[in-house]
Amino acid sequence: MSAHQASQRPRHPFHRRAGAPWWTGRSALPAALLLGAAAAGHAQLLPPEAPVGNPLTADKANLGKVLFWDEQISSTRTVSCGTCHIPAVGGEDPRSGVSPMAVHPGPDGLFETEDDIFGSPGVPLNHADGLYDWSTHFGLLEQVTGRRTISSINAGYSPELFWDGRAPTEFTDPVTGEVVPGLESGAALESQAVGPPVSDAEMANVDRVWVDVLARIDASVPLALSPEVPADLIDWIDGRSYQQLFAQAFGTPEITAPRVAKAIASYERTQFTAETPFDEWLGGNPSALTAQEIAGASVFTVTGNCDNCHPSPVLTDHSFRYTGVRPQDEDPGRMEVTEEEDDEGKMRVPMLRNLELRAPFMHNGRLATVEDVIEFYDRGGDFGPPENPNLDPFIQPLNLTPQQKADLLAFLTRPLTDPRLAAGLPPFDRPTLYTESDRVPVVLGSGQPGSGGFVPFVVALEPALLGNPSFTVGVWNALGGANARLVIDEEDPGLIEPAPGTGTLVDAEVALQGAGAGAGFGSISVPIPNDSSLDRALWFGRWYVDDPGGASSLAVSKVFRFKTFGVHQQTAIFADGFESGDLSAWSASVE
Repeated sequence: MSAHQASQRPRHPFHRRAGAPWWTGRSALPAALLLGAAAAGHAQLLPPEAPVGNPLTADKANLGKVLFWDEQISSTRTVSCGTCHIPAVGGEDPRSGVSPMAVHPGPDGLFETEDDIFGSPGVPLNHADGLYDWSTHFGLLEQVTGRRTISSINAGYSPELFWDGRAPTEFTDPVTGEVVPGLESGAALESQAVGPPVSDAEMANVDRVWVDVLARIDASVPLALSPEVPADLIDWIDGRSYQQLFAQAFGTPEITAPRVAKAIASYERTQFTAETPFDEWLGGNPSALTAQEIAGASVFTVTGNCDNCHPSPVLTDHSFRYTGVRPQDEDPGRMEVTEEEDDEGKMRVPMLRNLELRAPFMHNGRLATVEDVIEFYDRGGDFGPPENPNLDPFIQPLNLTPQQKADLLAFLTRPLTDPRLAAGLPPFDRPTLYTESDRVPVVLGSGQPGSGGFVPFVVALEPALLGNPSFTVGVWNALGGANARLVIDEEDPGLIEPAPGTGTLVDAEVALQGAGAGAGFGSISVPIPNDSSLDRALWFGRWYVDDPGGASSLAVSKVFRFKTFGVHQQTAIFADGFESGDLSAWSASVE
């Protein structure tokens, strides 16, 4: 690196200096002295710095917000970046640890065992033609990530991202393979942004590349699937196309991978929480914390030595450590990047800000509450030497008293939580997701069993947006090798196979894959006409499977119901859904 390049490298705002106070490093000061230092107004959280090649602007941040929440970017039009990063739960996925459909079987490949992982549902295994394929663990349903989602809030402070740090500080254009000028450092957010859209578990079909992602963006009406969008964002979009929005943000209309990454990263750099009681305390207000919370700060820094890995004000040192959550050989962790055996099992130390909103915890979501986390560290982790030699030396039994645990819990919860998050206040307001709305197809009623007593299952997840060229409906749990017919009509087609041509929206057939009773599966992808007369029209669909084991040699799925819809965005902020824990709209689409 030249001297000029070195001088241009962005300096991290929390680079440690000699003689820095306790919140930027390690100290054994008692809580009273910590409070005195805080009263002097030191080390408050500053906005994350942007790399020299991507200076923060309002237009780029607005474009990034649109892209971050637009589910159309995924191959099935059902997943956005924001789907797994909801601000009201600290920038993580509230489905993890709650929905039974957000579980990965872990290394042993078996559900309901100790190594299960509470991850994030993404997309069914699918191909460029829109058709679904069979996933070993998830069938035709959404695949689940093999790690718990890590928070997007305050991610702009991290020099490397993902649990294993595979999103580096240097950004490489995924189309050209070249490092983007000005993004040689400080660009972990840009690097992270280009991963999920081409992950066939998270957002993509199995053959997708970034050229396909860019084509999808170009062909989409911004946030067309969202029923409700914040008023100021609607005003900024102002009915314009994505090309026009890119021109507003970058000066010309070209939609490129680096520009997508720069925009999303710019939005994420606005997602930092500096208005917690802890920040007020650091700013010099001695009454911002209660006596018990201050006592908890002393447990955190003096008794527990927690600030060895979680120094303030960011509350992480960005290192990678193995803490004994599970045996180190179950997940390579940082070793997947460095290929060093000493890094096996090591994960990025997460920030503790907004901790109480972010359950469950750890890279696998194994610990359900903050209390569970305290107990875990108090007992010195669960797995260590000699079988797990990479256990961090700081992981030792703490032997805290019940009062110390209560004090520590008090410090880790309210003081570290920015109240704007749970309230959905700017800059943490957001569009409603399609998957939170009543636009998702709903499965109802009863079906008719076939061979082995199996009733065909419907998989109806995708949006019936007018003009959607690939609306896919799947079926499984049916007779393998049989012929299956999908009928979608203005009325319930019923349990008796309707006459040919009955389905006024869809009447199509497919030969099911698989062999044997209950092992058959398949899908059909059809376009939704771009016909305004179909806006808000109600439809009913069923699968009919030729099966000699069923009544009249037929097995029939339950009925699924949905509406075709055009672009209708409201300015009211959606108040229910993921934040409230109401997952009914998301889960009702799967029988």
